[in-house]
Amino acid sequence: MPEFSAASSTVPPVAKQVPFTRTHHGDSVEDPYEWLRDKDDPEVIAHLSAENAYTDEQTAHLAPLRERIFEEIRSRTQETDLSVPMREGGWWYYSRSFEGRQYGVQCRAPISSDEDWTPPTIAEVDASTPALPGEEVLFDANAEAEGHEFFRLGTFDVSADGRRLLYATDTVGDERYTLRVRELATGADLDDEVPNTSAGAVLSPDGRYAFYATVDDAWRPDTIWRHELGTTAADDVVVHHEPDERYWVGVGVMRSRGFIEIGIGSSITSESRLIPASDPTAEPALVWPRREGVEYDVEHAIVSGEDRLLIVHNDHAEDFELSDVAASDPQGTRRIVLPHLPGRRLESVDAFASRIVVEYRREGLTRVAVLPLTNDGYGDLRELGFDEPIFTVGTAGNPEWTQPTVRLGYGSLVTPSTVYDWLPDAEPGADELRLLKRQPILGGYDPDAYEQRREWATAGDGTLVPISLVFRRDLVTPGTPAPLELYGYGSYEHSIDPAVSIARLSLLDRGVVFAIAHVRGGGELGRHWYEDGKLTNKRNTFTDFVSCAEHLVDTGWTSPDRLVAEGGSAGGLLMGAVTNLAPELFAGILADVPFVDALTSILDPDLPLTVIEWDEWGDPLHEKAVYDYMKSYTPYENVATDATSYPRILAVTSLNDTRVLYVEPAKWTARLRAAGAPVLLKTEMSAGHGGVSGRYNAWRERAFELAWLLDVLAV
Repeated sequence: MPEFSAASSTVPPVAKQVPFTRTHHGDSVEDPYEWLRDKDDPEVIAHLSAENAYTDEQTAHLAPLRERIFEEIRSRTQETDLSVPMREGGWWYYSRSFEGRQYGVQCRAPISSDEDWTPPTIAEVDASTPALPGEEVLFDANAEAEGHEFFRLGTFDVSADGRRLLYATDTVGDERYTLRVRELATGADLDDEVPNTSAGAVLSPDGRYAFYATVDDAWRPDTIWRHELGTTAADDVVVHHEPDERYWVGVGVMRSRGFIEIGIGSSITSESRLIPASDPTAEPALVWPRREGVEYDVEHAIVSGEDRLLIVHNDHAEDFELSDVAASDPQGTRRIVLPHLPGRRLESVDAFASRIVVEYRREGLTRVAVLPLTNDGYGDLRELGFDEPIFTVGTAGNPEWTQPTVRLGYGSLVTPSTVYDWLPDAEPGADELRLLKRQPILGGYDPDAYEQRREWATAGDGTLVPISLVFRRDLVTPGTPAPLELYGYGSYEHSIDPAVSIARLSLLDRGVVFAIAHVRGGGELGRHWYEDGKLTNKRNTFTDFVSCAEHLVDTGWTSPDRLVAEGGSAGGLLMGAVTNLAPELFAGILADVPFVDALTSILDPDLPLTVIEWDEWGDPLHEKAVYDYMKSYTPYENVATDATSYPRILAVTSLNDTRVLYVEPAKWTARLRAAGAPVLLKTEMSAGHGGVSGRYNAWRERAFELAWLLDVLAV
């Protein structure tokens, strides 16, 4: 039934219907809510504002709970804190946070000597004093954000000599950044200013040039530019322009400082071009020419005194292999360094002066291994082991070519985010891991009070789908139905890896079980797991999630009236799809920035990022079979005529989102409400795809969502 609070006197907004017909492949579709796409139309803004007012009214009774959850998040968080310093050049770089301030502050302090590789530790962080001797504040985002409702930093790169900072900011939420250069000695910005850039600009190792990307009208990063510091943007030079609308571009500097790399890629194909750092104005040299379906990443290494390029690729290797080639002749003879091994999905390689560090997935978990460099080439691969049955591990930073340690990030569903230095050269039997920091969770958090498990659901085609669960031992008895939140994503080979969430504790400490459905379309179990959940296999993502929900009900973890589901972006598409497929399984659906009108978006090549997405979803504009397949599952197209039996739905979106336009959840909400579904829509009017900016704003946003979830669960 429609969602009204007990004291409700508000009639839910009803979007007007304006005749509009979309015709493709001989199929005409009436879309009476397409008028909501024009955000410059005052009537559209008025409708979104009315939806917000209705949502506020319908959730007003949750205000005390929202405030309580916000205070719980805040009380568990060490608000005045600093990150573990990371050495680069002659400095330790770190970020600081301060109680009452929304944003972080980027700082640095000088190293004590060239042999100083042990990060300095601070017994107690005092907001009123420098964290380390000689501390310099490089960038205070709180000061920069003054006067703006939204603020995000998209580039932060200090020159190799430590004199200048290249930074870029977005104050709207549309992911178009203004690039600037700051003299760190004075704190003054140079006259250099480049508007409308993409995130991720870099300085050349000599500090003379900035390389950055700009986007086309479809928000696709398509051009790499070179800017000479001290000149105007009008004098900037195009280094590479990518005309193929399926590809995007990016730029970076390799750890060796030997090359500047221009990366070009689609969802299924890669190409890399290198500029020698010794000559930043040189023409980029091609590594391997693009070949449809072949993906590769490049890293510069020096092996036995020779410049080599390490290439992680899937050329005749579904789960990727690691090869190397001569840097002077990258299209010449390949040497296999790590052969393709089915079930071991190689993901990245990092080269250092004396070792290679490899990251991969095996048995559904992330792994890190070291490959020593010897006089004869490569030593034996050695994987780092951990005791927990479910965990996440990966490299974290490591900017220095000669560093003797490897910085790692580690965590699980019960172990807070942890930073280690791995000591690959430790003596046999000695401790290889040096604990640098574990995320503090105030208020007496005890990891042993919680339990994490992995279970396997059986999909309709017999495929086993992993589920990760976490719960508080004294509040949940496995086998006795408990309130449960099931999270899912399942697209772009993106894996949802286990991690502690401070906000999630407000669920766990109320007896709610949290579960992740690692459905096909993600990357948890290797490349085949992704391939089996994309294009014309996309429905597997949705049916896997339903199978996971059914498994959790059938095995006694929960019951349909105590089960809520959550997903965002492409995971929001998943939420809309399962709402249509199995509404009886769920009490509530939380859809963040949901991609619920996927067919309309993917049919329009003029919309942001559409053509790029054809490799992920298919091309319904030119292929009728793809059109028919997508139409069979997209949430907006498949809302039931009578949706009164649908679970309660909360859709959250942002007006300035350029990845999933606000119009998708707005149209979906209008159609759901017209069909009788109990739906609420909340639109952030000054935010982008990642939601509101500022940590306190983000905590309040999450408290709003969690209060709604708990209300649905009657907890």
